[in-house]
Amino acid sequence: MTILINTGVFIFSFLTMEVVAWATHKYVMHGFLWVLHSDHHLKDHDGFFERNDYFFLIFAVPGIILMFVGALKGFDNIYFWIGAGISLYGMAYFFVHDIFIHQRFPVLKRLDIVYFRALRRAHKMHHKHLDKQDGECFGMLWVPRKYYIEAKRANHDLP
Repeated sequence: MTILINTGVFIFSFLTMEVVAWATHKYVMHGFLWVLHSDHHLKDHDGFFERNDYFFLIFAVPGIILMFVGALKGFDNIYFWIGAGISLYGMAYFFVHDIFIHQRFPVLKRLDIVYFRALRRAHKMHHKHLDKQDGECFGMLWVPRKYYIEAKRANHDLP
């Protein structure tokens, strides 16, 4: 039974991070910490890293602390599995946002799946706003339905 509970806590933590990331992106990154996030919305910025990359630490630290504390108590406790869910979300964020969407590394350019086309389009709509007001599409993995419809339509328009 414990493995089912731990698995449920892990999955719940991962899914909850999408809500946390959405709220943090909308109200913190596009709010009082815009100073860190603003360079991410610029087309040209200096170097490989952005000030926005500090958010990696902000999100990673709670997951690492929870996994560490949980591991000290044995792996069969809620702290470890919450931390693991947070950390897996962080890894997903890195692969989806930094590698797939923003192409920080030139891989996965031709991944032509409806979900991924919709995800890219939603993120592009987010970045069309160069200031902190009037943003849209603040999540990372959840894509509004209208972008699926556009992505499916674009797929049917291909020769």
